[in-house]
Amino acid sequence: MSDLSKLVKAYDVRGVVPDQFDESVARALGTAFVEMLRESGDNADEIVIAHDMRESGPGLAAAFARGANAAGAAVINIGLASTDGLYYASGALGLPGAMFTASHNPAQYNGIKLCRAGAKPVGQESGLAVVRQRAEALLDDLNAGADGPDRVETRELLGAYAKHLRSLVDLTTIRPLKVIVDAGNGMGGYTVPAVLGDQVLPALPLEIVPMYFELDGSFPNHEANPLDPANLVDLQNAIRAQGADIGIAFDGDADRCFVIDENGDPVSPSAVTALVAKRELAKFPGSTIIHNLITSLAVPEIITENGGKPVRSRVGHSFIKAEMATTNAVFGGEHSAHYYFRDFWFADTGMLAAMHVLAALGGQDRPLSEFAAEFERYSASGEINSTVADAAAKVAEVREHFAGATFDELDGLTVTLSDGAWFNLRASNTEPLLRLNVEAAKPDRMASLRDEVLAIVRS
Repeated sequence: MSDLSKLVKAYDVRGVVPDQFDESVARALGTAFVEMLRESGDNADEIVIAHDMRESGPGLAAAFARGANAAGAAVINIGLASTDGLYYASGALGLPGAMFTASHNPAQYNGIKLCRAGAKPVGQESGLAVVRQRAEALLDDLNAGADGPDRVETRELLGAYAKHLRSLVDLTTIRPLKVIVDAGNGMGGYTVPAVLGDQVLPALPLEIVPMYFELDGSFPNHEANPLDPANLVDLQNAIRAQGADIGIAFDGDADRCFVIDENGDPVSPSAVTALVAKRELAKFPGSTIIHNLITSLAVPEIITENGGKPVRSRVGHSFIKAEMATTNAVFGGEHSAHYYFRDFWFADTGMLAAMHVLAALGGQDRPLSEFAAEFERYSASGEINSTVADAAAKVAEVREHFAGATFDELDGLTVTLSDGAWFNLRASNTEPLLRLNVEAAKPDRMASLRDEVLAIVRS
């Protein structure tokens, strides 16, 4: 296991347990993380760790803690947490952090999301490559097995996390709402009762109807990946059957949220981005809002109409967070339903985004379908993947076909046509795939452009 190239990805650690990721690897990564922090000038005297509901989480987290202890760092273990719960701990305590999760991946996976103090992300270019190299060296060294003093403190921060989120969005005065929440047996089942229910704080005017709140890393009901429409079907059916005002689906580690209206129809992440941006601009007039290049054209339009400054970014949390830090942006949103907030240490939190949607919906009288329509101005294809042998050649072929259009290569190839319709074609970093997103003013124009591009890509 001394070659960790398939385990340590661009932004996090993720692999199959125990084939790629076991406790010996976790321990080496714990030591390597502390050493990397110390060498880069960060305070590494203490770190905070947490894990999600996966069965392998507690053992891997404990092994990581032993590795951190061996490198001379004390550990605060907050136990079960959502990923944004760990980001809260890192921000509130001012400590580097490690979250044991594989997000929406199947049950046999686990991983780690690492951050510096203040929830600043650690990726390949900001320390993760060094962590991997040091961990590989430790695994190769037969003498690198001595544990340091056991310095692990267990602390409970769920209540403090809930109180902090409640301080950012006031839900006490909204009209009563019936909300069905599908946690997918993931960490939303742990955080929703604390933040939106009355488990920790006084009750809100919300009737929370739980779906799959039992923490179970084997995901017995459906995968905890709301990006796949198949995993939304149970929630959509429940909304229609029970007459709910809104449905919310969380992924496995609850750092992303997906919104469903009262008819059972999804509200696009672009519409949620525009909605939250409008609310944040009312609170912080003239602020910068970050959006990635695949979000709808409606997003920068609505930001501008509300006095904000839209800034376009590449796809991916490291780019969004870096751009937010550079511009001091108040908010950032992605087409993948990641939402980032300045008042949450520029980190992504599905729960805070959900609270903004609930506050907006409950602050007026229209149903969600009607209210959200003002943020859904165009017809979008969603992301369509195609397996190709030579991605670069296909992109070049598409570019040649659309000669005369406007081209942009910030991230993949974005082509804008004379009628305002546009598409983006991006190669996957990890698979032989091209990812296509298309948007146009009308559904028939979107469909014709989508089919035109796919005919070239898949020929």
